[in-house]
Amino acid sequence: MKLRWTGLAVLLVLVAAAFILNMCLGLSRIDAKTVWQAFTAFDGSRDHLIVRSVRLPRALIALMVGCSLALAGAIMQALTRNPLAGPEIFGVNYGAALAAVVASFVLGFSSLQLFVWSAFAGTAVVGIAIIALISLGRAAITPSKLVLAGATINLLLAALTQGILILNQQSLDTMRYWLAGSLTGRELGLFLQVLPYMLAGLIGALLMSKQMDTLSLGDDTARSLGQRVMRTKLLMIVLVIVLTGSSVAIAGPIGFVGLAVPHIAKYFTGSDYRWILPYSAGLGALLLLLTDIGARFALPSQEVPVGVVTAFLGAPVLIYIAQRREGLK
Repeated sequence: MKLRWTGLAVLLVLVAAAFILNMCLGLSRIDAKTVWQAFTAFDGSRDHLIVRSVRLPRALIALMVGCSLALAGAIMQALTRNPLAGPEIFGVNYGAALAAVVASFVLGFSSLQLFVWSAFAGTAVVGIAIIALISLGRAAITPSKLVLAGATINLLLAALTQGILILNQQSLDTMRYWLAGSLTGRELGLFLQVLPYMLAGLIGALLMSKQMDTLSLGDDTARSLGQRVMRTKLLMIVLVIVLTGSSVAIAGPIGFVGLAVPHIAKYFTGSDYRWILPYSAGLGALLLLLTDIGARFALPSQEVPVGVVTAFLGAPVLIYIAQRREGLK
C-alpha cells in the first residue's frame, strides 16, 4: 500500500515536469523562468504571449485528454473483462467524426465551437444507440454483446464518414487534420467548455473504482456481494461516453491511449481497480504530454498530429498484448 502511494506521488511529479516541459519546448524554445514570468509578471512580449495563448491551452488539453482516454480504456477493460478493449470499441470516435462531418458538409458549420459540440453530440447519440441495442431482450449485458455492438456500429460509422468525405473535397480538407488527432489550434475558452464533462467523468470513475473491482470478478460474484450489476454496467458505459466524447470533441480521435495505458498501470498496481484508475489517469496524462512534445520534432519542417504518433507507438503494444493473450490460451 505504501509503495503504491509512493509510486502515485512520483507519477504526479513526473506529470508536473512533463507539463512544464510541454510549455517550454517547440519550434521556439522558451526557458522555464520565462514560462513562470508569463503568469507572474506578464509584459506582453512574444514569448509570454506564446506561453499563455498557445502553449498553456495545448498542455492543458494534452493533460486532460490523456487522462480521460486512459480512464475510459480502463473502464472498458473492466466492463468487458477483455484486455484488448478500448474506447474505440464503442464507436464513439467515429460517432464524433460523423457528426462533425455532417455539421461541416450538410449544415455548413465553419465555427470550431459548433464543430466541437456537434462532435460531442455524435458521441452521445452513438452511446445511447449502443445502450439501446445491447439492452434489447431480457438477456444481460454480456462482454460479447458489448464488443459486438460497439464493433458493428464503429464499422458502420467509419464507412459513412469516409463516404461523405469522398463526396466533398472541402469537408475532407477541413477535417483531415482533426481526424488524425490534433492538439493544435484549440483555444483555452473552448477547452474550458468541455472541461466540466472531463472532470465529471474523472470523479465518477474514481468513485466507482470499488464497484469496478468487484465487477471484474464476474457478474455472479458481484451479485452475490450485493452489487446491482446492470446499473453498474450502464453507469460505466455512460462514463466511457462522457470521457471519450469530450476528448474526441476537443482533440479528435486519438487512438491507442485507452488501450495501452491501463496495461502499463496494471504492471505497477496489479488487478485492483482502486489503484488502476488513478495510475491510468496519471500515466495517460504523462504519455500524451510527452507524445505531444515528440510530435513537434518528428519532422524537421512541420508538426505531426499527435494521433499519428500515438498510433505509431501503440501498434506494437497492441500486437504484444494480442500475442501474450494468445500465448496464455
